[in-house]
Amino acid sequence: MASLWIVVAAALLVLGCACGGATARPLVGAAAAKQPLQTSRPFNIAHRGSNGELPEETAVAYMRAIEEGADFIEADIAATKDGHLVCFHDMTLDDTTDVADHKEFTGRRRTLEVQWANVTGFFITDFTLAELKTLRAKQRWSFREQSHNGISPIITFDEFINIALNAKRVVGIYPEMKSPVFVNQHVKWADGKKYEDKFIATLKKYGYGGKYMTKPWLQKPVFIQSFAPTSLIYAAGLTDSPKVFLVDDVTVRTEDTDQSYDEITSDEYLDYMKDYVVGIGPWKDTVVPPTKGNRLATPTDLVAMAHARGLQVHPYTYRNENRFLHYNFRQDPYAEYDYWLNNVGVDGLFTDFPASLRRFQEWTTKTRN
Repeated sequence: MASLWIVVAAALLVLGCACGGATARPLVGAAAAKQPLQTSRPFNIAHRGSNGELPEETAVAYMRAIEEGADFIEADIAATKDGHLVCFHDMTLDDTTDVADHKEFTGRRRTLEVQWANVTGFFITDFTLAELKTLRAKQRWSFREQSHNGISPIITFDEFINIALNAKRVVGIYPEMKSPVFVNQHVKWADGKKYEDKFIATLKKYGYGGKYMTKPWLQKPVFIQSFAPTSLIYAAGLTDSPKVFLVDDVTVRTEDTDQSYDEITSDEYLDYMKDYVVGIGPWKDTVVPPTKGNRLATPTDLVAMAHARGLQVHPYTYRNENRFLHYNFRQDPYAEYDYWLNNVGVDGLFTDFPASLRRFQEWTTKTRN
């Protein structure tokens, strides 16, 4: 089965590369038969693809997520030394690739400041796209399936978009402007453009645009996300595509404003940001902080504050493994989904296991009927 996924993923990547920068064309006959994006229930957002099963941000992980029913596939967009945009979460390659096995890159390891902390590793901004394509992805955590390690390459933003556009149904994309302050410090484009300019230009090249729930948006759904509020405000001047402000732990400082997320989730700041974004994407423990005994405490008023301003709430990240579940859920990810969707009342969930969320939503819909 794994070999079949590899062959299909490789074919899609060839298709993406063959586009040569032109707008992707869905497979023949696919457009007329495509099922529209579902909008009747909270969105199932495949966090870095179906990365509970397969290495994150790889073509096979995204294809698996689509097969499993994800409404949106989510990606972190980084930049290479030579200015290409790629799907990768960390600014270093160490944890999710085999870079350490490549002796030719041994001298690349160094220490840089990333979001107020010194980080040591092989930085993605020190590698060209051609060099990155020689690496292979691996699972981040040892307790997850390891059989696909060393097989899948890093994919580009263009290749990611092509996977969504060539799905048999309408699948949304949810790309993040990742660490824009760091990227703009270490990657320079010959035309003087910024990372955010290149990010939005790529989306426009493939026809993404339109306000939330308009006809153009429903044809090519996208949410643009970032932890950096100034990048979202800048992007608002480039595109009318909907944007989502990500929220970390309340004690963490934003990379661009040096304010804590506690400060910038105040009533005053949300009143300001609602003119630029359609929603927030908070860490789930920021919404419902756990006790020291890993039990749920009283929820904060963040969801109510957002909804009062017409903002959606898409928390992250939902994972099936017991080590990520609070004690209240009794080792049952369905119990966690039930709590967040029906008690907290959120509008979408970032999950590592999109199949589980789809099954839960289908099961509860049938039960109600």
